[in-house]
Amino acid sequence: MADSLSDNAALARASQDLYAAVRRDAPLVQCLTNFVSMNFAANVLLAMGASPAMVHATDEAPEFAQIAGAVVINIGTLSAPWLESMLLTADAACQAGIPWVLDPVAHHATAFRRDAVRRLLALRPAIIRGNASEIIALAGGQSTGKGVDARDAVAQAEQSARAIAAAHQTVVAVTGETDYVTDGQRAVRITGGSPLMPRVTATGCALTALVGAFAAVSKGDPYTAAVAALSCFGIAGQRAEVLAEGPGSFAWRFLDGLAALETDSLTRESPLR
Repeated sequence: MADSLSDNAALARASQDLYAAVRRDAPLVQCLTNFVSMNFAANVLLAMGASPAMVHATDEAPEFAQIAGAVVINIGTLSAPWLESMLLTADAACQAGIPWVLDPVAHHATAFRRDAVRRLLALRPAIIRGNASEIIALAGGQSTGKGVDARDAVAQAEQSARAIAAAHQTVVAVTGETDYVTDGQRAVRITGGSPLMPRVTATGCALTALVGAFAAVSKGDPYTAAVAALSCFGIAGQRAEVLAEGPGSFAWRFLDGLAALETDSLTRESPLR
């Protein structure tokens, strides 16, 4: 974990600087994401001030990656043509020095998904964002996850996250009731959010897209990018829950909460622990 409260304060200030950069620069985020999440992920990026591009066709996605600020790859509704595009696009991003983020949705459910993630990991994602069950399984452990649903606690996945980060030289963000981010050496927990989040389709996928927006402006600091994105999500989710009557009203209040984040929100309401 972070060594002291002063470390967390410094990380919160760095996260706030990235938040200001996203608002100022409106980074272009290319999302090869699943059909279920496209609309919500795009709206989350727009609410934060980023620019979404749902460009996934093999004919153009690899070329487009070279002009994007970041690429996000989510295997939720995977198919052979999509996998080909994902592999080519991730490789193009790497060649161009563009950070890319992997969301290994239910990668442990089928042999096709397991092989897809193995091949994508070889292309060096800057950040991996998943739930606890996905991260435990990605490290070779036995998770109790069922499909896309997490059945494991984030605390159970922390060791797995550190192992993955060290083995693949990447940042791993595990999300759940309390989030956990590590680069294999540093680590921090992030509180906030709402129990209503898992009841809104594609909330996790949209978070991965937002991680991409912060990676785009991070200047080679994926650790702070992941922390900043998760912090924004946590604060907006906590605010939205106060007025929400259920998952339906929570969804639009959450988008409004992201859009309404103030310049100093990440330091004044820091969820870092």
